[in-house]
Amino acid sequence: MMRALYAEWTKLRTIAGTGWLLLAVVALTVGAGAAAAATVSCPSTGCRYDAVKVSLMGVQVSQAVVAILAVLAITGEYGTGMARTTFAAVPRRVTVLLAKAAALTGLVLVAGTVAVLLSVLCGWLILPGNGFTAAHGYPALLSLADGATLRAVVGSVLYLALVGLLSLGVATAVRDSATAIGIVLGLLYVVSALPFMVSDPDWQLLLWRISPMNAGLAVQATANLAAQPLSPWAGLGVLAAWAAAALLTGGWLLHRRDA
Repeated sequence: MMRALYAEWTKLRTIAGTGWLLLAVVALTVGAGAAAAATVSCPSTGCRYDAVKVSLMGVQVSQAVVAILAVLAITGEYGTGMARTTFAAVPRRVTVLLAKAAALTGLVLVAGTVAVLLSVLCGWLILPGNGFTAAHGYPALLSLADGATLRAVVGSVLYLALVGLLSLGVATAVRDSATAIGIVLGLLYVVSALPFMVSDPDWQLLLWRISPMNAGLAVQATANLAAQPLSPWAGLGVLAAWAAAALLTGGWLLHRRDA
């Protein structure tokens, strides 16, 4: 396993564009979060914005880059024929998939941590100027000493890692970059819009709870938690279930099919 992990780490690290994609994750997370923080305001009469969630809004954008990175981590080998060499060196294909998942998760966790912490810093610098002050009900704005804020920060990093694993599983199953990216982005963005396309409240609630993006991003909520369709960690658990299902399906098909 260690040899496979080292090999997959080396391949992922040396793939053309990996570094740029990781930088894009950081830039988009911070940039979109800062833009969101700059556009909201909290007047003296009070506001209903979740300041932490506003600062972390960029995760909704950068997750697409994480998906692309994860897809290319495996479909690139099929495109070049390198997959045959990989499976000849490591005949146990599930081991290869696990090694890829571990290497990918490590990179995303590092980039995600940097991106999320910088986003919180930007929010801490920008939001007070827009009325998010103690006088308006935000006494410890974006303090990591606050349990809810720390959970939102850690949960956002884990969210990006789970999006990567979901994408890796889908790409393993379909083997084609464009198809895999289309499926993953559809699951994240299109499915998240479905609750707003139906009028029945029960269906809205169900669709929201099973949406990978809507449910997973519940971990960012720090205000009005009782009104949320899912608790923060339960929502992240839904995304984890999607990622596990994708990896299991991809692993089964990888074992069954020829390289």
